[in-house]
Amino acid sequence: MANAVLKEKIKQAATEIGIDKIGFATADDFAHLEDSLHEQKAQGHTTGFEHKVIEERIYPDKIFNKPKTIISIALAYPSEIEKPLPNERDDRRGVFARASWGVDYHHILEDKMSQLIAYIKEETTTATFKPMVDTGELPDVATAERAGLGFIGRNGLLITEEFGSWVYLGEIITDLEFDPDERVDFGCGDCMRCIDACPTDALIGDGRMDANLCLSYQTQTKGYMPEEFRRKMGHVIYGCDICQLVCPYNRGKSFHLHPEMEPEPEVVQPKLKPMLTISNKEFKNTFGELAGSWRGKKPLQRNAIIALGNYRDQTALPQLIEVMETDPRPMIRGTAAWAIAKIERYQNDALVEFMEEQLAKETDEETVEEMTKALETLRAKRPPRESRRKS
Repeated sequence: MANAVLKEKIKQAATEIGIDKIGFATADDFAHLEDSLHEQKAQGHTTGFEHKVIEERIYPDKIFNKPKTIISIALAYPSEIEKPLPNERDDRRGVFARASWGVDYHHILEDKMSQLIAYIKEETTTATFKPMVDTGELPDVATAERAGLGFIGRNGLLITEEFGSWVYLGEIITDLEFDPDERVDFGCGDCMRCIDACPTDALIGDGRMDANLCLSYQTQTKGYMPEEFRRKMGHVIYGCDICQLVCPYNRGKSFHLHPEMEPEPEVVQPKLKPMLTISNKEFKNTFGELAGSWRGKKPLQRNAIIALGNYRDQTALPQLIEVMETDPRPMIRGTAAWAIAKIERYQNDALVEFMEEQLAKETDEETVEEMTKALETLRAKRPPRESRRKS
């Protein structure tokens, strides 16, 4: 047995470091994924967030010299806020998806893996290592499945026996050789709850997805969110948890094992109206530690505007009008126009006149289109009930 004693020592050290699951896999290639990855790219099912070179994603020896083993780790994160904040009618809140609660998980995983590598180096001085989180080359879920941490569910996420799919994943390639752990059998059976629940039909059903249809991806884009996704976004301003919330393996599971992962309710359930005019400094101070801040302020402000539109929040109209009139970014102005048209219930001549004035000044092509649609919606509104009764 290759390095059996050291393997057990590493497992014990991982527990002491605070790693919730650890598994060992061979560093063989993932050639069985090659056709699928090329097919997904050809069909336009990728987002551009993936590592660009497919061969480097499936052949470990292209990114590491003489790889022998991949050590895969998982950290469980909470799925419930112990004291959620009330969502008041005149002060609506958005919410970040659970994978963005607490300190950015990339930093937490990197720290845990650094500690583990430091321990292994004390035990053997000749080995080399390459740690990765989801910004690395290798496919996290395929690696974790091979290492026996769990199985890949129909939603494409790793599902563990202990923690469900509420886990962050990382891996370490090394030239040390260990006996691999046993894989876990596929456990979804005939269950299709995640497929049925996905509001955009992003999930294909075999662990793959059309990532462009995923609401999590749509909340992270920087341009206009296509209109067909806006209503379905609801008030989740970053990410999406729907396919996890309906999964039977996640029922009743919320783990609070790492203090740095604990959500601050005011941060992960932010009031939406203040987000429309938040400064760069305030944004960094408030949201900078979250994984959900990686794309910057603009997408989250756009999503906050959409959420207010979905709430039909009348109290937000003055701020949305101000944003439309003064914000220097065309996409934000256009999204505000969309939200105003959704929120305003009845015919409002002053609002129509305002929209006409803003449209006349607009030069950005996409924003002209958005404002034109919003103006048409406002013009088509019915008169208030009082006016209808008088006529």
